Amino acid sequence: MATYLLEHRHTAPKLCVSLFVYLLFVVGPITALSVGEARLVRSNTVAKVEVEDYTKYYNYVEMTRLLKFMAMKYPYISNLSSIGQSVQGRELWVMRITKDPKADVPGKPKCKYVGNMHGDETISRQVLVYLVNYLLTRYGEDPRITELVTSTDIYIMPSMNPDGFERSREGDCSGDAGGRSNAKNMDLNRSFPDQFDKINVQKDDVPEVTAVIKWILEKKFVLSGNLHGGTVVASYPFDDSASHKMQGYYSSSVDDNLFKHLALTYAKNHPVMRTGEPKCPDTPDETFEDGIVNGAKWYDVSGGMQDYNYLNGNCLEITMELSCCKFPPASELKKEWEYNRESLIAYLEQVHIGVRGYVNEATNGTALPDVSIVVAGINHNLTTAKFGDFYRLLLPGTYNVSAIATGYMPMTVVGVQVVEGKATELNFTLAPLGNEPTGGITVPFTTATVPTTTSVPTTTSVPTTTSDPTTTSDPDSTTIETSSTTSEMGTSGANESSTPQEVQPPAQPEHQPIQPQDFRHHHYNDMELFLRRYSNSFRSIAHLYSIGKSAEDRELYVMVISDNPTVHEPGEPEFKYIANMHGNEVVGRELLLNLIEYLCHNYGSDPEVTQLVNTTRIHIMPSMNPDGYEIAREGDVRGYTGRNNSNNFDLNRNFPDQFTTITEPRQPETIAVMNWLKSNPFVLSANLHGGSLVVNYPYDDDKQGRTEYSKCPDDKVFKQVARSYSQENALMHKGHPCEDLYPSAFFEDGITNGANWYNVPGGMQDWNYLNTNCFEVTIELGCVKYPKAQHLPLYWDQNRRALLQYIHQVHRGVKGMVIDIKDGTGIPNATIMVDEIDHPITTNLAGDYWRLLVPGTYHLTASAQGYNSVKIYATVPEEGVELVDFRLTRVRSEPNGQAPKDPGATQDPAEEAFQSFIKDLSLGQGLEQLVQSTVTESSFRYRRYKELSEFLRGLTLNFPKITSLHSLGQSVEYRTIWALEISNKPDERETATPKIRLVGGIHGNAPVGTELLLEFAAFLCINYDKNPTITRLINETRIVILPSINPDGRELAREKQCTSTVGMTNTHGKDLDTDFFGNASQRVVEAQPETRAVMDLILERGFTLSVALDGGSLLATYPYDKPVQPVENEETLKYLANVYASNHPKMHLGDTGCPSNGQMGNIPDGVLRAAERQSHMGSMKDFSVDFGHCPEITVYTGCCLFPPAEQLATLWAENRKALLSMLVEVHKGVRGMVKDKSGKPIVGAMIVLNGGVRVFTAEGGYFHALLAPGIHNIEAVADGYQQQRQEVVVSSYEAASSIIIEFDMDNRIFGLPREFVVATAAASMTALVVTACIIWCVCSAKSNQQKDGFHRLRQHRDDYEDEIRLTSMGSKKSLLSNEFQDESESDEDTLYANANKL
Repeated sequence: MATYLLEHRHTAPKLCVSLFVYLLFVVGPITALSVGEARLVRSNTVAKVEVEDYTKYYNYVEMTRLLKFMAMKYPYISNLSSIGQSVQGRELWVMRITKDPKADVPGKPKCKYVGNMHGDETISRQVLVYLVNYLLTRYGEDPRITELVTSTDIYIMPSMNPDGFERSREGDCSGDAGGRSNAKNMDLNRSFPDQFDKINVQKDDVPEVTAVIKWILEKKFVLSGNLHGGTVVASYPFDDSASHKMQGYYSSSVDDNLFKHLALTYAKNHPVMRTGEPKCPDTPDETFEDGIVNGAKWYDVSGGMQDYNYLNGNCLEITMELSCCKFPPASELKKEWEYNRESLIAYLEQVHIGVRGYVNEATNGTALPDVSIVVAGINHNLTTAKFGDFYRLLLPGTYNVSAIATGYMPMTVVGVQVVEGKATELNFTLAPLGNEPTGGITVPFTTATVPTTTSVPTTTSVPTTTSDPTTTSDPDSTTIETSSTTSEMGTSGANESSTPQEVQPPAQPEHQPIQPQDFRHHHYNDMELFLRRYSNSFRSIAHLYSIGKSAEDRELYVMVISDNPTVHEPGEPEFKYIANMHGNEVVGRELLLNLIEYLCHNYGSDPEVTQLVNTTRIHIMPSMNPDGYEIAREGDVRGYTGRNNSNNFDLNRNFPDQFTTITEPRQPETIAVMNWLKSNPFVLSANLHGGSLVVNYPYDDDKQGRTEYSKCPDDKVFKQVARSYSQENALMHKGHPCEDLYPSAFFEDGITNGANWYNVPGGMQDWNYLNTNCFEVTIELGCVKYPKAQHLPLYWDQNRRALLQYIHQVHRGVKGMVIDIKDGTGIPNATIMVDEIDHPITTNLAGDYWRLLVPGTYHLTASAQGYNSVKIYATVPEEGVELVDFRLTRVRSEPNGQAPKDPGATQDPAEEAFQSFIKDLSLGQGLEQLVQSTVTESSFRYRRYKELSEFLRGLTLNFPKITSLHSLGQSVEYRTIWALEISNKPDERETATPKIRLVGGIHGNAPVGTELLLEFAAFLCINYDKNPTITRLINETRIVILPSINPDGRELAREKQCTSTVGMTNTHGKDLDTDFFGNASQRVVEAQPETRAVMDLILERGFTLSVALDGGSLLATYPYDKPVQPVENEETLKYLANVYASNHPKMHLGDTGCPSNGQMGNIPDGVLRAAERQSHMGSMKDFSVDFGHCPEITVYTGCCLFPPAEQLATLWAENRKALLSMLVEVHKGVRGMVKDKSGKPIVGAMIVLNGGVRVFTAEGGYFHALLAPGIHNIEAVADGYQQQRQEVVVSSYEAASSIIIEFDMDNRIFGLPREFVVATAAASMTALVVTACIIWCVCSAKSNQQKDGFHRLRQHRDDYEDEIRLTSMGSKKSLLSNEFQDESESDEDTLYANANKL
């Protein structure tokens, strides 16, 4: 029996979300936005998504598609996100349902449902998706659902174990088919930390549990349900006991009665569960009183999730077993949904019982998080959330409730009345502790409706107020303000009356923040330990990471401090401090360590610090130049030792510059910072230096290199933020720094324009402003660069207020979201322009933006590719930020001026799911997460031809279902030119599937590309069917890899030869990249065999994109290589090269300097037109564009042509994400099918893009062309049909939308309507026929008369002969006629002709 129970307990229905069949939904009209409107007016008509098919379970892909569809259709009450991934890389989807789901607002308790924890228990998975649909479709129509969604923050996870579900089998009631555990064969409901037992589980074995634990701790849920299957009962904590008795031991919690109430709420609304007799076939006699049971009494379970929720989160969770059969037939789904629907709703409503309220700081009303809420007599406390809000579920009764926080006087409210139904409001305000001891404050509970009867003999009562802005005027709402104290508990003079008496509170001592105690110079190891200590001690707000390494391999550490430090929260600005850029300027380094200490120790107790940390993501880099610091010396006043990095380069002269070309090689510290800035949406920054006392703002240099004011467009903003710092540093603000060292120096208000002070090309602050959204100033902190340690406390005192005040400046100007008006999703890379300020900023990946501005009224414009721009007036206040949201409408256009299609029509669900798939990979960390989730063991080495061939054959033998190896031809020395195809149908012709060509080894002396492509092929194959994203990409793409097209040259080349040309050409000495000619007139000699093999492949057409890998530089080039060749489609070609470069950690920085080959300088974004690098004729990419109609880019992977094999792993790491980005990019642009009116596909139709580039339809009428983001014109031309025109919008993050081009027969001839031409032609022919008949008749009549006269003439020939001759000769015309008369004419005919003239 015990074995059976262990198998059947805590099992939940499998991911059975049968693919919803959606009808066309009607979208209510959307009120147009005027120029000044920044908010969308939501239509009263709610689009409905109806579930009509309860006869099918949904697999992972179908469930994902469905959830994304619903989130898109109901963006104002739903938001879909993933909290992590399963072992096999499947997302753990959570649908959040509440009003304004993308914002965290106080006043709404959080509750959750988790299903399918055991993969083969599937009913829960299905009913939770039904629940999602039910809540979304009935919001706004059903008052009960509307109230629930509006007042509750609901999170629904249909499947915690998607891997297990995929292994399960429908109809398996007992779990024999497997699927209960995750892909590492771990039972997830035995893998949580346990109070009575040690759970030995490796995190890597249960990523699902790790993700859920983090989720529980972050969200502070109030109520939860864990849905399983295997019987029908509601089980409540505890699940095990110290004795671990298998059955029959009741292990109760201190909230046992409350848990029984919650379990009964679910059970009594379930028609089977409430009977207590599930009558399961394998246990027909098993019963549960009232349909509920204590978990341990049923049977002992260690490591369960419900106990973990209760003991470690704020959350009360029970487990619901929903069906006897674990994976019942799909025909049971409708019944199971009907059984559970009311129970699911009623249980959610229980989150609103008990007491709820806020805890605020007494002096300024700041919300206090992590305050303990203690209920006397119930030894289970919970803590307030980040808004100071709390929700304590309690049964009806009278309670004494306390709020306790470190650094504050505790507060107790006695006699709190909890009634059935709506929660009682109870608000606290806590006063900071003074210097004198205190026993805390105790006050009676009072309401307008419930009289207070409890006497409090040991307290002084204070009046009830409603000072908290979030508190309503509800009669059950009480706010207690702690503004008076007694010296000790039980002091005389206590008030024993039931009515509180008002007293004048004594003045409270001013709150004093905790100051840093650690004042010393921290060398690298000391600093590292300091940072690790604070990151570990303050995990809830501090997170330590490294952005890279210095030249001597020291980590470039950054400490981020925020209430959610590991992620960017949309709407929360990102701020940074950087110090010690010059290694011997150390004051900033120590100040930032002091700042970390100050923020960590004062969070939760100091209102200013708490507010900054809760609303800002603060990144602190104490040392950008740790190598230089290590050689600097204490006491250095104005020296240079340690100023530069270990390669002896000044890092603040090493950034790309707008006016000057920086020729020094980019340093690793510089590259790391540039990558860091490109990866985070920083808004404001300061670079801390030493040697003077002033705040310096952009620009740092000018075109002429002179010392003069170099004004940037945001000069006013920079002056404002600079003064915010200098005004808090009294000595700096005087403007006379370092009078002993620089007596003539003066800076008004302690600030200066950089170039007006002195000219600095290559500075970091200008690069920030010009290349990112970030505004940065440089702060000189003191005249002495490396002061003695005993002076450090003075520097802290001088700068503490200034450091905090400068962070506040990030909350100035305007902020908001740029959103797609149709689906409510954020629009990334949208541009925000301010009239008369020539400096646009762009939105982050979630569509959020911050734009720093000085107070005033501005005209803002938001624009994005494929959208209509929106203009808004906004007024920036003197203090704080103005919230301005933009909602943009997509540009809509139809072919040939046709009316737009019904906006309510929906996409094909499969296409919609794929659109979402591509978007997820294109935005945010999608590709990065893919890279991290697909780490494979690799052994890098160079392979010669024989081993290369064996490797390719090995792939086809190991992965025969997705690979196919072909020979394209042979080299001069008869080595095979191999082409490996990877797709889910490698031997079938799929013209509708995008096809990408990856080529390496065109130059044998640059074999890095060959090795990268071989590794890429193995990477794809190994991850197929293991990683769902890789599997999807392979299923949707035809990938053709040519690893080496110059195998002969490769055999000659030698490792570690960075500049050698040996092996560059083929055996005939021909550079193959100069041998691709399409016209015979251009070719002098016959094509090389290697070239011919590749040309034949290119001429097959059908390729959408091609990428060639070469070496000798670090950049991406696009066509043409030909000199003086205009590029018709340059925007698209350059964009494709940019995509690769931007996904490469170094290439996009534009530092292409390769000293070994003389290539120096900075290339914007690391992208260049090929001819500008080295022009030549006959290149492969030019041939691909001109004759294969396929765009091709060439990627140069590094300066060294043939680097040591040890570097291959690094090169692979650098290029893997970029190569994957090409597999994503090949699905963008525009694609479609050309057909005639009858539906017949038209093969060979010409598609003209923007009046220039041409592609042709393939078999089935399909075409696909890549285009840069924006609006493009398409013309379709085919013989015998009318030309078609269409305008399309291409996005940088969306898959190509499929379009249909339908041809009409061409009814025009010579530019005129066919009907007119045919009628005219018919009339003309008729006239010609009639005329011909008339002429024939007339001629016939004359002929008879003339022949009769002829015979008469013959009879009298002798008489008339002379006369006829004289007559004929008398006419000049007759003479000419006789002169050219055909000799074959008979005399009779001649005579007849002359007679006719008479």
